[in-house]
Amino acid sequence: MRGAPRGFALALLTLACVQSKQSTVTSAAWTLVWRDEFNGAAGARADSLTWSYDTADGCQMGICGWGNEEKQFYTSAPENSALNGRGALAIVAHRAPTGLRCSYGPCRYTSARLTTRGKLHAQPGRVEARIKLPAGQGLWPAFWMLGSAYPGIAWPQSGELDVMENHGSNPREISSAIHGPGYSGKTPFARGYTLPAGSFADDFHRFAVEWDDAHVRFFVDDTLHYAIARADVERSGTWVFTQPFFIVLNLAVGGTFDGDPQSDAILPATMLVDYVRVYAPRGAAVVR
Repeated sequence: MRGAPRGFALALLTLACVQSKQSTVTSAAWTLVWRDEFNGAAGARADSLTWSYDTADGCQMGICGWGNEEKQFYTSAPENSALNGRGALAIVAHRAPTGLRCSYGPCRYTSARLTTRGKLHAQPGRVEARIKLPAGQGLWPAFWMLGSAYPGIAWPQSGELDVMENHGSNPREISSAIHGPGYSGKTPFARGYTLPAGSFADDFHRFAVEWDDAHVRFFVDDTLHYAIARADVERSGTWVFTQPFFIVLNLAVGGTFDGDPQSDAILPATMLVDYVRVYAPRGAAVVR
């Protein structure tokens, strides 16, 4: 995978050595090229060959809260992200300890944001994760991707794929979206999906994106719930989905998406990630 030779080497090692979990993709169209099953001892960190941490409260050029008025302080501490010893990565939001300072004053919350930027960039193809979401007004769990040139190329020109975002106040519904030049922020290319029964906090569900030079498609439990054509996007702006993207997993608290929590009784809140998998079109050359 371009820009991430160590990530590609890790992919081969993972495929050969990690304990297998049942694949959810049966189509002959795809070849599994990398996966992280998050197997390991309880309390262990996610593999540093693939994952890094974005930390602090997101202040940059006078804009804080990661651009969305979020209230969490992201850390790399195991209290906020670690393997749970049962084959999943736990991303946990807590009340912040006394004395931790944020741009808005004493920090209210801590959480974690993990990214594969600079280590593993997925070529156009399919990326999938199996996740169990937390519930509670003010929580904002997300599985998303940014164009590999970010931050060298600024957002939204870099492109963004929001595979899954959830308003913690509505655990039955997730949304998927794309952002790019001419269709960012309140993008017109967004759609929600409501679970037929139960909630996304009850059990694990699969979230996936497939993208190429003509389409972006979003799936929930292998059901296509939103398809976007290049021709439609180009009526609003520039198509930026012919490039590799890196992966982001995070649990935000507060901000413009679901509001600040009305009660801290929702904490601690845990987002569990069973696996992340990357697929290439069968027969395609893998670019290192």
